[in-house]
Amino acid sequence: MRHRPRIYPLDPRELTEEQIAVVFAMTSRRPEPFDEIAQVVTTEKAADFHERWVLNYGHASVAEHAVLHMAVENVSRLACDTLEDNRLASYTEKSSRYQVLETGYYHVPQELEGHPFRQRYVETCDGLFATYHALVEGLRRYLPNVRPRGGREGDGAYNLRIRREATDTARFLLPAATLTNVGVTMNARSMEHAIRKLLSSELAEERALGQALKEQGRRITPTLIKYAEQSEYLVVSRQAQREEAAPFAEPSGESTVEATLVQFDTEAEEKLAAALLYRFASQPYAQVWERVKQMTAGERRQVIDRALEGLGPHDVPVRELEAVDYTFDLLLDYGAYREYKRHRMQTYIPQPLTVELGYAVPPLVREAGLQGDFEAVIQLAEKAFFALRGELPLIAPYLVTHAHRRRVLSKMNLRECYHLFKLRTGPQAHWSLVSAMKEALKQARERHPALFRHLRLRS
Repeated sequence: MRHRPRIYPLDPRELTEEQIAVVFAMTSRRPEPFDEIAQVVTTEKAADFHERWVLNYGHASVAEHAVLHMAVENVSRLACDTLEDNRLASYTEKSSRYQVLETGYYHVPQELEGHPFRQRYVETCDGLFATYHALVEGLRRYLPNVRPRGGREGDGAYNLRIRREATDTARFLLPAATLTNVGVTMNARSMEHAIRKLLSSELAEERALGQALKEQGRRITPTLIKYAEQSEYLVVSRQAQREEAAPFAEPSGESTVEATLVQFDTEAEEKLAAALLYRFASQPYAQVWERVKQMTAGERRQVIDRALEGLGPHDVPVRELEAVDYTFDLLLDYGAYREYKRHRMQTYIPQPLTVELGYAVPPLVREAGLQGDFEAVIQLAEKAFFALRGELPLIAPYLVTHAHRRRVLSKMNLRECYHLFKLRTGPQAHWSLVSAMKEALKQARERHPALFRHLRLRS
């Protein structure tokens, strides 16, 4: 009997997410087609299956078949960063590039209730938002003088373009307390991990977010995230890291070095050539490696060139490029960081938000003669930050603006470098992120010109 391929969806309108997860999981133990298995999987049986196999026997991968779509509204950018710090998920966040945010659109931490500093916190955020709105209007008046209308550009399109550039620049003044909305698509296994991290946070806002995600998520998958709780390990580990890092807590002051290549593979060409050859070889890797080591530099580069020379503008490089790693120490303004962290195929480790590393002033602000107002409110935020940090050091970062710089350690493979540098050095990328990525690419190219010669940047 010939078995023909069958490809069909399991309709989420007919089956719950937990039922779908069970149907997929049971195929490892039952011979029937998926749709026949689905006919016998009731909600009760699905819950029983998960209690038995996922929770008691540790088969957590089953939970990856249950997908949750969560709408998260009115959380701070700071808390949103923690939520989005999960690699296996999709996020779409409210953009401050395309929208003018309303007055008072910021989070006031629960920790400030009844605290004498609450009034100053509110006044600082109000001051930042007031100057933000003034900056938007000032730039909208200035930009028509330097951004002429296109030949066929109508009033609506032109005004939208002017407003977009004004808001994209003015948002540097927004604090980390600024509220945002984010749509999250995540499987139940990743959601449980995200909830554990949030419930283990030192911030009341993040713990509340974790609890809300758990309660709302259980309406969709009542069993799979049932036991998501605070992780004692995360709490203890964080405290241990903070204590061990105490000798390094004194900041080194303002810096303008945006990117430093701190570690790289000294045998990068050999590693890439060996990985490319291994794919269709029949020998163990050790033998392929020895043969590659015996090649001349020209022979190795021929292997690399032939694999990459046909790379088109929309092609994804072959996976073998992941055999080569780079680590960068980056100095990014908070706005650039929030764009940069979308690249979740890297491993990024940010330092705490602070005002002690200086801030970026958008060139357009200087050109428009608005730098004085910009820097005056930045200094207001910095003074409030230092005052708050003395008593509530975990709350002070809410007052850090998107203009302030933070350090980020970033480790990525060569394949991710191709994607990241192509996308984030283009004309649509955050202007200060473009500068940092061009510097990072420059240093990587200087080390390994043969590996980056086929990277085609966007113009």
